[in-house]
Amino acid sequence: MAPPSIVGGALRRIVPVAFAAALTACSSGISGPLPDPPTPVTATEFVTLVAAESPAVVNVWASWCLPCRSEAPLIAAGSQSHPGVAFIGLNVKDTESGASGFIAEFLSEADMIHVSDSSGRIPIDLGAGTGVPATFFYASDGTLIATHRGVIDEPTLARYLDEIDR
Repeated sequence: MAPPSIVGGALRRIVPVAFAAALTACSSGISGPLPDPPTPVTATEFVTLVAAESPAVVNVWASWCLPCRSEAPLIAAGSQSHPGVAFIGLNVKDTESGASGFIAEFLSEADMIHVSDSSGRIPIDLGAGTGVPATFFYASDGTLIATHRGVIDEPTLARYLDEIDR
């Protein structure tokens, strides 16, 4: 496990702390400023983030992914109902404006960190392949407990959350 100073430093670099006031609305019809786009993350930073001494759910999504839109409200609700679990949105192969618009439209109520992997290599390296959505569930020691490929449903999400949030 990474030393707390490395984990804390990575979190400070990765966690968006302010909304971008100058961004304009995207084509989805959202008005007002959009949230900051997800912070680019390397594989090393991602591993450090997941090993941050709390259980974690990593949801891989993209703004162009229609199934991601249908599961986003469930992910957001899970993040609110399990405050002891770190929820991490991993945006892949996307544009900054597309990602910001998706967060504003579907994940604005989610209590989660948003990071991006423009190459899409992180989920491939984790064994999920190139398809989105995908969701990974980690124990508090950073051990991967489960990988769910495709849209996750409420009973499956609840089962995995109960397993990692003990």
